[in-house]
Amino acid sequence: MGNTCGGNLEEAPPATGFDQKEPPPIDLANMTDVDWKKILTPEQYRVCRRKGTEMAFSGQYWNTKTKGMYLCVCCKTALFRSQTKFDSGTGWPSFYDKVDLNVKMEMDWSIPFMPRTEVSCAKCNAHLGHVFSDGPPPTLKRYCINSVALVLKPDDKS
Repeated sequence: MGNTCGGNLEEAPPATGFDQKEPPPIDLANMTDVDWKKILTPEQYRVCRRKGTEMAFSGQYWNTKTKGMYLCVCCKTALFRSQTKFDSGTGWPSFYDKVDLNVKMEMDWSIPFMPRTEVSCAKCNAHLGHVFSDGPPPTLKRYCINSVALVLKPDDKS
């Protein structure tokens, strides 16, 4: 019995080492602006690589209740758990805690009369948003994050 395409049936080619659904690993140490522009949307690039801010109440995650893990849109590092998300009324996704050491903080003096603490991805240095000391217990922190900087990986049960 032959195949209908006229060729012989052969074994599948050897695996390349990458799952075809997952992109190859990103060499973060050598990423240029040109490289980032190739893999990010213009809005993701503006916010994550140029420290921009999306408009309040405009992002896809500001009001979502889906359970899961919020990842960095640039490098897919786990940043925030949905269990720590709360409604801050600000129009941006807000969390009272971060994942381990995956989020780093440093002073942001871009507005001289209003210093803030910037939060970034510790792995790829993507700008995520800012953290404030007016959140709920137990941390009293409000990580105010741009939706465009995140990818939600829903729990298997969702």
